[in-house]
Amino acid sequence: MSSVSQRSSGLVQRRTEASRSAAAGRERAADEEEAESRRAEEEDAEGDSKETRLTLMEEVLLLGLKDREGYTSFWNDCISSGLRGCMLIELGLRGRLQLEPCGMRRKSLLTRKVMCKSDAPTGDMLLDEALKHIKETQPPETVQSWIELLSGETWNPLKLHYQLRNVRERLAKNLVEKGVLTTEKQNFLLFDMTTHPLTNNTVKQRLVKKVQESVLDKWVNEPQRMDKRVLSLLFLAHSSDVLENAFAPLLDDQYDLAMKRVRLLLDLDPEVEASRTGANELLWAVVAAFTK
Repeated sequence: MSSVSQRSSGLVQRRTEASRSAAAGRERAADEEEAESRRAEEEDAEGDSKETRLTLMEEVLLLGLKDREGYTSFWNDCISSGLRGCMLIELGLRGRLQLEPCGMRRKSLLTRKVMCKSDAPTGDMLLDEALKHIKETQPPETVQSWIELLSGETWNPLKLHYQLRNVRERLAKNLVEKGVLTTEKQNFLLFDMTTHPLTNNTVKQRLVKKVQESVLDKWVNEPQRMDKRVLSLLFLAHSSDVLENAFAPLLDDQYDLAMKRVRLLLDLDPEVEASRTGANELLWAVVAAFTK
């Protein structure tokens, strides 16, 4: 009996040591993972401090601005609504807005209302102003309605106060504060106009390169694997009629390939893409509003 007890005791001891060893291994792995995550966050923070961080609105405006003249094309009547779409996506990516649940009847993206998920300030005056409008509006509105209301394109005089005014000028001033643009006065025969020529070409070159690489060297052929901000930028730059500016320096064969891949993105069904795991529904609702 004593030998049986000793064997049992030894077995229990070995099992205990094995479990302790496994627990210690898991703990070490968790510590290493946490340390790796901390290092990655520090590297990201360091990278952000070295680069000028821009919002989607600022990136789209920067793509549309003429470098020397400092203003957007007078013939571009798309950028106004495009910038409002940027605001909605930016607020969605920052966790401030979301679409209402689709429900049992599976409502389409364009019929679902925009809901305020968090009213925490973003630190951007334009975004906070738009967020305040959306939070206080009852009943809620759809994505398409908010793009029109924030642009001032409404026939209802009671809703004109939702319009965000001087958006391009305010975004340009933000870029001036970030050292990307400067401020000048230009005379156009009958009137003087404030313009914002490019002063830091590095930031715009980096932006143009990011757009080009997303459909050339770094093309992944699966939108769900693309960075959501880059994907949003491609869609909104196209809707704002400024994407051509980023592709203008490309060689002919590169330009054709880039436009072919942009067309592949534009031909996607937003309803299908929004239903995929990890998709941002608000992003695809804005895409649907511009492509349908």
